[in-house]
Amino acid sequence: MSNEFTHLDDKGAARMVDVSGKDITVRTATASGRVHVSAEVIALLRGAGLPKGDALGVARIAGIQAAKRTPELVPLCHPLAIHGVDVGLEVHDDHVAIEATVRTADRTGVEMEALTCVAVSGLALIDMVKAVDPAAVITDVRLEAKSGGKRGEWRRPE
Repeated sequence: MSNEFTHLDDKGAARMVDVSGKDITVRTATASGRVHVSAEVIALLRGAGLPKGDALGVARIAGIQAAKRTPELVPLCHPLAIHGVDVGLEVHDDHVAIEATVRTADRTGVEMEALTCVAVSGLALIDMVKAVDPAAVITDVRLEAKSGGKRGEWRRPE
């Protein structure tokens, strides 16, 4: 079997790619997503708050923790020294927008860490609002941009 796929060995079994020969470079990735919620949740987020407490603060911390633990959740991700995680949550009229940027100086990128950060931030937000809005839903989790490494800059086309 030809090894066309980097994460498969010659017999087709999954493997973690050896990145030891790659250069250490500063690498950054930004991901985004949305949590669609009811008008009642939006009003509570903008006003008195939710019954469980600071939903946006909990979602932010959950995302940071998730970025740091990505290799435990995604089997072929390399453990990395995460040097920074920024998580922004912005309340709109019908959703909460989530954007996460993760940085490292290492041999492989942090795209999965940024995506995991957004996804878990969304899950934590749903956990905080589910008593008020059990229909809340996460959508559009996607990579927006990355930099560093051999391939350099990439930005999602508009």
